[in-house]
Amino acid sequence: MHSTQTHAKNFSSGEQAILDAAGILFAEKGFDAVSMSAISRLANTSKPNIYHHFQSKDELYLAVMKAAVKRSLILLDALEVAPGTFRQRLAGFSTGQLENILTHKRSTQLILREALSGNSQRGREIAKHVVGEISTRLVAMVKTGQQKGEFRDNIDPALAAFMIVASNMFFFQAATIMQHLPEAGFTDDADTFSKGVMDILFNGVLRQEEQRS
Repeated sequence: MHSTQTHAKNFSSGEQAILDAAGILFAEKGFDAVSMSAISRLANTSKPNIYHHFQSKDELYLAVMKAAVKRSLILLDALEVAPGTFRQRLAGFSTGQLENILTHKRSTQLILREALSGNSQRGREIAKHVVGEISTRLVAMVKTGQQKGEFRDNIDPALAAFMIVASNMFFFQAATIMQHLPEAGFTDDADTFSKGVMDILFNGVLRQEEQRS
């Protein structure tokens, strides 16, 4: 079982101001277009003070990215010890993560910008140090559900976990377009979207008798 202590680093007010300023600029402009001087101005501090807390721009960026996914890790902490089925836990993650995504848009924009950057080296670092724990824990939840007989044995747990996260990220990214499609009534309510996606993920689109044939 995981503990919040693995990711609950407490930052000083000065460190938090630097992280907040860096998060704003990285989300708006991307890693390469942001200078440490610009971060220091927005954080109302000096460059030497930034380097006192973070040894490099890369280290600062990684810290910002970790802060962006912290809420998802805290959500997993709660769900892993919650009562109920693994289907309920996965559905709870989907709903909770989507709420976090829509409430904290800057963090979401930062993650999406990185995902679309095409930088394979930095992508490797982000996968290892930022989103890897979320993926590992979601996959473990699916695998345990398989062991308990809730889920089919022949599904790929990693793909199932990816589908949950990907659907939420795409909802955020494409909502401004989808809301103008008359068929896409689910865009009016994030909870309806999340529940609908999880229903299809769990039950598929085939009739039950066709699934058994």
